[in-house]
Amino acid sequence: MNIILEILLLLITIIYSYLESLVKFFIPQRRKSVAGEIVLITGAGHGIGKRTAYEFAKRQSILVLWDINKVKKEVGDVTIVVNNAGTVYPADLLSTKDEEITKTFEVNILGHFWITKALLPSMMERNHGHIVTVASVCGHEVIPYLIPYCSSKFAAIGFHRGLTSELQALGKTGIKTSCLCPVFVNTGFTKNPSTRLWPVLETDEVVRSLIDGILTNKKMIFVPSYINIFLRLHKFLPERASAILNRMQNIQFEAVVGHKIKMK
Repeated sequence: MNIILEILLLLITIIYSYLESLVKFFIPQRRKSVAGEIVLITGAGHGIGKRTAYEFAKRQSILVLWDINKVKKEVGDVTIVVNNAGTVYPADLLSTKDEEITKTFEVNILGHFWITKALLPSMMERNHGHIVTVASVCGHEVIPYLIPYCSSKFAAIGFHRGLTSELQALGKTGIKTSCLCPVFVNTGFTKNPSTRLWPVLETDEVVRSLIDGILTNKKMIFVPSYINIFLRLHKFLPERASAILNRMQNIQFEAVVGHKIKMK
């Protein structure tokens, strides 16, 4: 195609996409049914995973609360995967044990690869399914004393975007993808979290947004939704202004710093 026509098509697509987003903002989107879908949720013992399982159960889905062995034999082909399992070790880098770094990546990102690789083939055969990646705002912006966690969540967002792009390239448009990115959630993983600018979220609020995003095939689910505006603004701010904004947030939580537990 002529380069001028390609640029014109790009501009038309951008304008159309923004107009579509504006319309969707005022008109409620149609929600798909998940009744009868086989939903696998990792990390389903507590927090976001537990509440997500409850919401799918209300919608008459068939739930698999993760056991790696014998899943396919016992329940059939999984059609919705919620990669939710996660772990965090709040500490400065030098106080973080090597095994804690390894564990963070094994749970927060490598697990996504292994589970998705195991279950994706049957979805691709049917061109039907939904893969959910539970990440974090920490996958877009870093926080001191959470270097391994933030790094793993950056990887999780990269996994989501890469998988989304690859499925489109393969023509598997019936397999949907979503990525959840909340701010601090009161799940007990981080002790006594607080911020000046953002709320510390309760699990129910996050799960409501997650379920709504899945049912409407939303690609990126921010909680609260307006955090997306902050993230976009942050990218265009000068470095000094970003540093001031980070101080204004006054993010606090218990972390090991210099081998002692402190509020940071």
